[in-house]
This record gives sequence, C-alpha cells and structure tokens, in this order.
Amino acid sequence: MNSFLDTITSINDTLNTIVWSRLGVWLLIAVGVIMTCVTGFFQVTHIGHWLKKTIGSLGDNKVKGHTGEKASISQFQALCTALAATVGVGNIAGVAAAIMTGGPGAVFWMWVAAFFGMMTNYSENILGIYFRRKNKQGEWSGGAMYYLQDGLGSKKGMKTVGKVLAVAFSVFAVFASFGIGNMGQINKIVVNFTTAFNIRPLSDVILYTSEDGASVNLYMLIMGIVLMILIGLIVIGGLQRIARVAETIVPFMVVAFVLGSLVIILKNAAHIGSAFSAIFGGAFTAKAAWGAAGGLTVKQVITMGCKRGVFSNEAGLGSSVMVHSNSNVIEPVKQGLWGIFEVFADTFIVCTMTALTVLTSGVIDLNTGIAVTDSDSTLVAEAFNTVFKIGDFELGRCFIALAILLFAFTTVLGWSHYGSKAVEYLAGDHTGAVKVYKVIFVIMTLSGAVLTSSLAWDISDTFNGMMMIPNLIGVVFLSPLVMKITKSYIERRIRNNKDAEPVLSFFPELNAENAKRIKETGDD
Repeated sequence: MNSFLDTITSINDTLNTIVWSRLGVWLLIAVGVIMTCVTGFFQVTHIGHWLKKTIGSLGDNKVKGHTGEKASISQFQALCTALAATVGVGNIAGVAAAIMTGGPGAVFWMWVAAFFGMMTNYSENILGIYFRRKNKQGEWSGGAMYYLQDGLGSKKGMKTVGKVLAVAFSVFAVFASFGIGNMGQINKIVVNFTTAFNIRPLSDVILYTSEDGASVNLYMLIMGIVLMILIGLIVIGGLQRIARVAETIVPFMVVAFVLGSLVIILKNAAHIGSAFSAIFGGAFTAKAAWGAAGGLTVKQVITMGCKRGVFSNEAGLGSSVMVHSNSNVIEPVKQGLWGIFEVFADTFIVCTMTALTVLTSGVIDLNTGIAVTDSDSTLVAEAFNTVFKIGDFELGRCFIALAILLFAFTTVLGWSHYGSKAVEYLAGDHTGAVKVYKVIFVIMTLSGAVLTSSLAWDISDTFNGMMMIPNLIGVVFLSPLVMKITKSYIERRIRNNKDAEPVLSFFPELNAENAKRIKETGDD
C-alpha cells in the first residue's frame, strides 16, 4: 500500500511541477499580457471607469440590491461569492509562504501576476456572460466549459477539440473542488482554530495517530461535524443562499483583516520604507533574494511570486467565472469590470496588507531572512501578536485563527458552486447528479477535518492548476471576440456613440432582445 501511495505521490509531484512551475505560471502571465494588449491596457486606460462602475456604484440598487429572479444574483453578490472562493487561506498563509521561500521580492511578482491577471479575469467574465444559457431550473449556467464548447468549438475544425477541452475542464474542476476547495480549507480551519482556542479535555482525547506521527483528536472531529452541518445547511440551499452568506461575511472579513493589518503597519511605519526596498530589491537581485531555501535565483523568485499570486486570485483558472455568469447584468463588460476589481481587491489590497504586516513587524529579518517561526500561517499570527497581545494572551493568534476560519469557510462555499456547475455540465443538466454531488461535497468536509495525509489536497492542487490549461486555450482563441465586445462597450458606454452595435450574447435571439432592452430603457 505504501509503495502504491509513493508512486501516486511521485506522479502527482511531477505533474504539479509541470503545471505550476514549468508551464502553468508562465502560460498565465503570457495570456494576461495578450489580453492586456488586446484590450488596450484597459485596466490602466480606463481605471477611473472600472472603479466607478464597481466599488463606486455600491449605492446603486441595481448593483447591490437583491434580484427577484431565480435565474440570477446581483452584481455585488456575484463579486462577494467569487471573492469568497478567492480570498482564502492563500491570502494569509500563502503570502507568508511566498516571502519565506522566495524572499520579499516574491511580493513584487505577485503584483505583476495580478496586474496582467486583471485582464485575464475580465476576459473570462465577458466570455462567461456572452456564452451563458439557462438550465432546466431557470438558472443561468456559464463558465469555461460553455465558451470552450460553443466558442472554441464554433471555429472551423475545432468542434471536437472544444468539446473535449470543455469536458476536461469540468472534470478537473470537480476534483479540485473536493481538495483545494474543500478538504484543504477545512483542514486549515481545524488545525488553526483548535490550536488557538485549545480545549484540553477535548484535544487530549486522541482518536488515532498516523504512521508519520500526526494525531487526530476529539476536538478536531467535533469541529469537523459542526462545519459539515453549517456548510450543508448553506450549500443545499443553492446559489441564492450561498450568495446571501457571502455578501454578509466577505465585506466584514476583508475590512476587519485590512484594518488589523493597517494598525500593525502604521505602528511600524518607520519600517515601511525598508519593506518596500526589500520587495523591489529582492525582485531583481539574486543576492537579495534570501528566502528560507537559500541560494535562490531571480527565476525562482519570479516563479514563487507569480504562483502564489495566481493561487490567491485564481485569475486564469476559469473558476470564478462560473458564479459571475449568474449576475443579473445583460452587458458582458459590466461583469468583466467586476472581474478586474476582484483581482485588485484580492491581491493589491488583501495580499499586500499581509505582506507589509509581515515585513514591517520584525517577525522576519529583512537582511538574513531568518523568521521567528517555520510555519507560514503562524508567521502572520506572530506579526499580529507584536501589537495585539495582552500579557500572555495572544490575541493576534486568535484573530488570525478567526480570519482563517472565515476566509476558508467562505472559500468552501464558493467552490461548492463551481463544482456544482461542472457536474451540471457533465451530467447534461440532470438535477439528481448535482444533488448527489452536493451531498458528497458536504460529507468531504468532515474528511478534511480528520485526515492527516496531505496527498488528497496535493492531488487536487494539481487538478486546480490543470483547469487553467483548457481555460486559457479558450481565452486566447476567443481574444478577437473579447476585443470586439470591449470595443462595442467603449463606443456605446464611454464614448456615447448610440449607433454602435451591442455585442451581448452568443445566441442571436437573446442578443436582439437585450439590445432592444438597452436601446429602449437604457437598462444594462
């Protein structure tokens, strides 16, 4: 048995290296550059517009207000549900891991990945809205599988290729949802929470110990059961319930984490300059890229930063487009703008706050790279403890444990929807298959709480990365369509050219209906 598991581990390690280091990260950056050029550096040239239409429009009831339609959710709910899946453990432990293994310079490359990732996410959302359709329950269904099947598949001689890639993407998404979107997140919640809020009568009851010495106690099992029940009550309720929970928790958790980080950063304001010097210096100078591994090359620093950036914001994986496609907009670019903001909020705000908290608080030496702990999530907790500590009571550790709980919990909710949509596509819109998937997904949360081996989520990490390959192929092949839709929007919405033709849907009758609605009412 051990030999079999060793073989599986070896194969997965090889695939993971190819997907996340040798191919995937560079492919993601390349596609981001292509889509940035195709759209005329939209994230820069129209920065005022997309900020106004996203965060600046939250007072508009059409943006934030709930829709009465079963088919859709509001634009803000779509954003919060997408952020629920992207703003997760990677924003805390992932950023700390990038700094510990790739040096401060890795943060710079996280920013680079996010800058170009904005337009990849923008393009995915545009294509998601353009190719979406309603299922038998009257709900919108969209995602990479549909623009691969109908978009790429409509190209001459590409029908079979488009269908095969659509199926492959969906299969990868289902497997990734069980690991990275479920068990991996639950495991982080349980380990951090039971450590920060230890209840000895429960944690002292050891249920079993694995061959590598890792133990599972009664406290972990109880936590797993509680989380399974909570997630079950929300997931079984469908997207509308997930969206309502997400729009309640996500803004609160992001604001609370950012405010907590700002307190630490401002208290250590004298070190902000040194932190930025380390970030920019370590990004281009191998000597400055100390890292925990030592002897890092600039290439390794770039790879680590880009990988962690993509892992955090998921731009290019084709995941969040599955929930953005449920938005109540009829203008594809309107949801594309939220895709830009999603990456901006995830990486440029939340991840940057984590990085500066670590680099300014003194928990890691900017000259030698020596950290006060070897654990990535513990490092952030130690940074918070430098300010939020009362005597022996480590309030910072408790805060981070709660932050990881909320971040990871909402990530599980978001991924449950992604997996459901992938199953819906594979099963041909049979509701029974989706219901079975949801039940399995909920049960798997308990597995995440009590499993000691990391192989399950290591494999799902590989599947997570494999999602991006068919998705990015579709995005690149459909880049002329993205450019056409963007130009139409700019002409009509920014330059006020009323004679410009709307490009709204792949389906002619829906395109005509939506174009008429916009012309007559101005509704978008």
